[in-house]
Amino acid sequence: MAGLDLTGIARFVEDLILLDVVRFSTPGGLPVFNPDTGQYEVPEGSLIYEGPGAVQAGTLPETASAVVATQPWINETRSKYKVFTPLSAPIAVRDTVVTVVQVHAGGDVSLIGRQWRAMDPSQGGTLGVIRVTSLDQIQAEAG
Repeated sequence: MAGLDLTGIARFVEDLILLDVVRFSTPGGLPVFNPDTGQYEVPEGSLIYEGPGAVQAGTLPETASAVVATQPWINETRSKYKVFTPLSAPIAVRDTVVTVVQVHAGGDVSLIGRQWRAMDPSQGGTLGVIRVTSLDQIQAEAG
């Protein structure tokens, strides 16, 4: 029985949305404040992938409260982002650092240099046309 060939659809989707350049790397240490960007950045470890991709914000960030109602809110949030890459890109394992390296013309240049941490291994499916990985934005350490 012949299977469904999605290579044409995959190419179409890649050309349509994978307009930016993203980098996957292993974490190289604790986040360090970069005064030029105003962001905390994780030093890069080993390069895993650099190529076409797109980062997209998902639903609003979650903020958790303490178990006791009279306690203050916990400051750390979980950012709901996703990175899209071609199926040919390697699977990002948990804690892979994802950095936006370049954005397309008209794209949000404030994303260049921002970093996220992969929350889980990349999602997969037998009918997938692009790879999807859930991310959490790397934020300042409380201190």
